[in-house]
Amino acid sequence: MIFETHAHYEDEQFNEDREALLESLPKKGIDYVVNVSTSLETAKQCIAFAEKYDYIYASVGNHPEYASEIDENAIAKIREWCKLPKVVAIGEIGLDYYWEPYDEAEQKNAFKMQMELAAEIDMPVIIHSRDAAKDTFDIIKEYSAKGVKGIVHCYGYSLEYAKEFIKMGYKIGIGGVLTFKNARRLVETCHGISLDDIVLETDSPYMAPTPNRGKRNSSLNIPYIAEKLAEIKGVSVEEVYERTMKNAKEIYRIS
Repeated sequence: MIFETHAHYEDEQFNEDREALLESLPKKGIDYVVNVSTSLETAKQCIAFAEKYDYIYASVGNHPEYASEIDENAIAKIREWCKLPKVVAIGEIGLDYYWEPYDEAEQKNAFKMQMELAAEIDMPVIIHSRDAAKDTFDIIKEYSAKGVKGIVHCYGYSLEYAKEFIKMGYKIGIGGVLTFKNARRLVETCHGISLDDIVLETDSPYMAPTPNRGKRNSSLNIPYIAEKLAEIKGVSVEEVYERTMKNAKEIYRIS
């Protein structure tokens, strides 16, 4: 009954045991996984996983780290990939002003080109945003007027911003950070928004929750996140799974 909305199983950290791990997921209660691309190259791998495994879906798009790849030819490729039946989103796309040096204009251009495509072909998006709240908000707002919706992945901003993103049709992606001791702001955000606006994610192999912080992450760690969220919201873990499953299916349009 678990929907993992954001993983990166193409990452080299899974090279030694990828197949065994992926095959184990349904047996451990992981019903759906969206494997999220960060570049044109990883998009091909995400599609291959989706074609091989019934319960895996793919997103296609370029993380701001690879913004320089985005031009009209890249957009044409992404457009074609979005026609495939198991491609459910464009992403992860967005802005990252944490890692220096970065080219703000280049990142914004790549972000807007991919958002424009999402508006054109009516696809949800997966948003990556780090140290770029205002610029991310402004671009999301611009394209929400064109009907673009999606997930703000690995949410790390304020409750106030979360409420604004939700108003524009976005779900808030909650992962392992929720279990960290210094996650006060994220706990406050989860307190202040409805469970109907939250989806579960791991960002595997990164950001493993406590008690596995610092180790390679996988979808098998979602129960730690769900248990913490259930505690915050005062509901059962089963209710967390049920409602976040519904939310994820809704945003990714999976029946």
